[in-house]
Amino acid sequence: MRISLNWIREFVAVDAGPQEIADRLTMAGLEIEGMEKVDGDTVIETEGMEKRQGEMIFEVNVTPNRSDCLSMLGIAREVAAAFRLPLKLPSTEPGDGLPASDISVEITDQDLCGRYAGRLISGVTVGESPAWIKDRLEKCGIRAINNVVDVTNYVLLEFGHPLHAFDADKLAGRKIRVARAGKGATLTTLDEADRELPADSLLIWDGSHPVAVAGVMGGLGSGVTGTTRNIFLESAYFEPTSIRRTSKLLGLRSEASYRFERGTDIEFLEKALNRAALLMQETGGGTIHGLVDAYPEKYVAPATEVSYARVNALLGTGISRKEMLDILGRLGMKTEDKGDTFAVVPPAYRRDILHTVDVVEEVARIYGFSNIPARVPRTVLSDGNLNQKEDDLNRIRDSVRKTGFSEVINYSFMNPADLDLLALSPADERRKYITVMNPLRQEDGAMRTTLVPALLQNFMHNISRGVRVIRLYELSKVFIDEGGQLPVEKMRFAGIFFRDRSPSIWRQDLPAFYQVKGSLEALFEELKTGDLTYRMSDEPFLHKGKAADIYLKGKKLGCVGELNPSVIERLDLKISKPEVILFDLDLDCLLSAVSREKKYSQIPRYPSVERDMAIILDEGITADEVLDHFRAFASEFIESIELFDHYKGKNIAQDKKSLAFRVVYRSSERTLTDTEVEPLHKGLLDHILKQTGGELRGV
Repeated sequence: MRISLNWIREFVAVDAGPQEIADRLTMAGLEIEGMEKVDGDTVIETEGMEKRQGEMIFEVNVTPNRSDCLSMLGIAREVAAAFRLPLKLPSTEPGDGLPASDISVEITDQDLCGRYAGRLISGVTVGESPAWIKDRLEKCGIRAINNVVDVTNYVLLEFGHPLHAFDADKLAGRKIRVARAGKGATLTTLDEADRELPADSLLIWDGSHPVAVAGVMGGLGSGVTGTTRNIFLESAYFEPTSIRRTSKLLGLRSEASYRFERGTDIEFLEKALNRAALLMQETGGGTIHGLVDAYPEKYVAPATEVSYARVNALLGTGISRKEMLDILGRLGMKTEDKGDTFAVVPPAYRRDILHTVDVVEEVARIYGFSNIPARVPRTVLSDGNLNQKEDDLNRIRDSVRKTGFSEVINYSFMNPADLDLLALSPADERRKYITVMNPLRQEDGAMRTTLVPALLQNFMHNISRGVRVIRLYELSKVFIDEGGQLPVEKMRFAGIFFRDRSPSIWRQDLPAFYQVKGSLEALFEELKTGDLTYRMSDEPFLHKGKAADIYLKGKKLGCVGELNPSVIERLDLKISKPEVILFDLDLDCLLSAVSREKKYSQIPRYPSVERDMAIILDEGITADEVLDHFRAFASEFIESIELFDHYKGKNIAQDKKSLAFRVVYRSSERTLTDTEVEPLHKGLLDHILKQTGGELRGV
C-alpha cells in the first residue's frame, strides 16, 4: 500500500520534511526504505515496490502484528505520537433524524463475526468519481471504477477498515444474515469465478442465498452496477483466523482479506461506515438511513499492569513515570497510576498489546532507541557444579551405559492409536492425554503419557535395518491430563532390550529377562535405594507370568518384563520367537529413594559359615515373601541370604515348587563354631517352615 504524505498531513499538521518524517518512523519501528515524487506529492510505499529508474520510492516494512498501520490514519497516529502533535479526523457523523433502514441484520455464528453494522443509502446515482478521489486512488495504486466502489476503496486506504457495498434491491427479503456456509454452498464472486465454498467458511447471506464471502470478496449477483440506486453499505469485524483459512482454501486474496486476517478495529468500524456514507452522499447524492448494528458482545480491552521499575530495568534507562504515561497516552492507550505500577488499557486497534514486554516495547520505540544507552550485558557465570538431581540423573545414565544400553531422545508427542497397541484400559491414567493444537504430524497429535510407544518405534527402526542386538533407554517427561489448567509432568525412565537368538559360536543361555533385571539391580545398588521387591505384573502389554512389578518401600516403582505376544504380533516382526524385554520406571519415585549417605565398615577378619536349605512351598508363595520372613528373623550372625535355585518337576507335587537358599553366618568378634551355627540354623529353618507352611526338601 502506497501512502501519500499530503494525505497524512490532513490528519496531523506536521511541518517536518519527508526525510525527517521517514527517519522518525523508521526509529519508531516502521522502516522507511525509499521515497518517490509523484506530481508534487510525496508518496510512501508500504508493500515493497522495486526501484524504477529516475524515481525514489518510500518503502515501509509493516510487521504482521501492526495491522493498524495499514492505512493513512494508522501512519498518521505514529507521526502524531513521534512529533507530539494532536490528531484530527474528518467528519464521521451523518447527523440526527435519519430515516430508519428496512434491512435487518442477524449474526448466526457469533464466534466468527463479532460485529456487523450497515447503512442504507437510497437514491444514489452511480457514476464517475470526482477527480480528487481518483487522483488519490491512482497515486496509491488503485484503479478508479465508479463513485460507490471508489469510496469504499478510499475509506479502506484512509481508515484501514474494509467496507463492502451491496445493491440493496438485490437482497432477497431485505435481510442480511452472517453464517457459515455449510455443505454444498456455491457463489459466483465479483471476479466472475464460480466457487465451491468450504463448509466452515463464513458467508454473508440475504433471505435466501449467499451474497458474499465474508471479509474476502463480494458476490457478483449483489454487486453495484450503473443502474444501482439503493446501496446497503457493510462494515464488520470478522475473526482473523476464519478469514485467513477461507482465503487460503479458496486461493483468493484481496485488499479486504489482507486486513481482516491481521485484525481490524471492532470499535472504529462505525466511523469508517459513516465516513463512507457521507462521501457516497457527497459524490452520488441520496439519503443516508439509520445505523443497523448487530453487536452481540461489546469488546472490552484487557488491562495489563506494569511496574515502572521493570520498564527501566529491561531498557536500561531512567525514564520518569510521567514520561512513560505520556508516551502511552500519545499512542492512544489509557493508563492509570497505581504507585509503583501502572495499568494500561490498549485501544481496540492494538490487540497485540497483551503483556508487560509489549508495553515496554511501545515505550522504547517512542522514547527513541537512539536515546537508550548501549551497555555491555552483565552475565553471572555459574561455578559449573551440577545440582543433586542432575548428578543423580548422570549416575543413572552411567550405570545403564555400563551394561550396554544407549540413550535415545524422542519427541514428546505420540499417536493416540499407540495406546490401543499397548491394550491399555479406558480407565488407565495413560489414556488421559493432551491434544496438540498444531502437531508436527497429524499422526502425532497428542502429548505422550508413556515412553513405551516411542521405544517400540526405535526398536522397529533398528530391526528393519538389520540390527540384531538392541539395548535402548530414554529418560524424559510424560504429560498426564488430570483436569488442571496444565498437564501433570512426570519423569519416567524406560528401556527396551532385544537379542537375536541366531546360531553363534558363543552362546548366552541366560534369559533376556534376567539380563535386564540384572542391569536394573546394578542401578539400584549404585543408587543405594534399599531393598526392592518383585511381584507378578498385570501390565497389559507385558507377557503374563514373564513380567514383574517392582516395588520400593511398598510403592510401585515400575515394571519389567517380556513384551506380550499379542503386541509382537501387531508389530508384525519377521523374527521367530522374538524375546523383547521392556522396563518402565517412575523416575521421581526412584530419585526420592536415592541414598547419598556413605557408610564404611571393616573388612571381615573372621571366616564365614555357609548353610543351604531347600524348601517345598505352595506355588502361590513368592520368593520375595520368603526372603521377607528370613529378614524378620533376628540374629546378629546372619550376614546374607541368597536364593540360588528354583525347581519344579520330578518328585515335586503339581501345585508345589522348591526354592533353595544359601545363608551366610559370620561374627565380627570370633570364628563361629558348628555348635553355635547348628542351633541358629535350625531355629531359622523352623521359623521359615512355620511362616510359609512349607516342608524341608530331602536330598
